[in-house]
Amino acid sequence: MSTYIAFLHKDASSDFGVSFPDFPGCVTAGATLEEARELASEALGLHIEGMLEDGEPVPAPSSLDEAMERPEASDAVVLVVKVEEKAPRVVRVNVTFSEEVLGEIDQFAKAHGTSRSAFLAKAATEKIRRAAG
Repeated sequence: MSTYIAFLHKDASSDFGVSFPDFPGCVTAGATLEEARELASEALGLHIEGMLEDGEPVPAPSSLDEAMERPEASDAVVLVVKVEEKAPRVVRVNVTFSEEVLGEIDQFAKAHGTSRSAFLAKAATEKIRRAAG
């Protein structure tokens, strides 16, 4: 579970607005303080889920000191929002390799203290990132 800083703002003619210094563009609002707090956790969770689905890196949480140095903190109340980290869904696949290649994969994975699946997933991810980068 990660915790992130949120800023709670209230104008006289508006609901309670919530923004996240670590996630520009992630905002929500609630009619009451409690509703704003509850919706903040939901909004942040959905935002992070979308980032993960899009392959974007999720930023590490800023410290309270770092967050309070931001200009938008000057008239805000600070909330600490907890987000459950979801494990990625694992899917079984069936692939075909020559016996020789499979032996090399298994030998390499064993020598590096990992499983065949973990090795193949990491190799594929690295190849995709290099090609995209």
